[in-house]
Amino acid sequence: MPHPSSLEPATLHELALERALELPAATLEKPFGPEYEVVKVLGKMFLMATVLRGVPIVVLKANPRDAEMLRETVRGISRGYHMNKRHWITLEAAGDVDEPLLNDLVTDSYRLVVATLPRRARPIDPETFEARG
Repeated sequence: MPHPSSLEPATLHELALERALELPAATLEKPFGPEYEVVKVLGKMFLMATVLRGVPIVVLKANPRDAEMLRETVRGISRGYHMNKRHWITLEAAGDVDEPLLNDLVTDSYRLVVATLPRRARPIDPETFEARG
């Protein structure tokens, strides 16, 4: 039985994509085929939504220390599917992933990718953008 505040599998992609596309300069693409929805910021991917063995998943970039802690403490978060396992995580709707956590992880993924862009090209300051005080 799912955690009472966990997301429904049917809404995981919808909520993740909705949050991602609210972010400055974010664009939706399908570079790997119609079954993979990818959100990029200035050409660099920060979110991939697809279905793995019948289960909707979202793959996000994460700080390696945060990724390890999340995988160990949050049911529904595992290593990045088809990505660098240290820097990416996979979210499933089952477990303890709720909408506020999903939104935070999408935003963190975006900020991490923006930080790799040349400073003059960045649509936001990754140090201060929606920083939690």
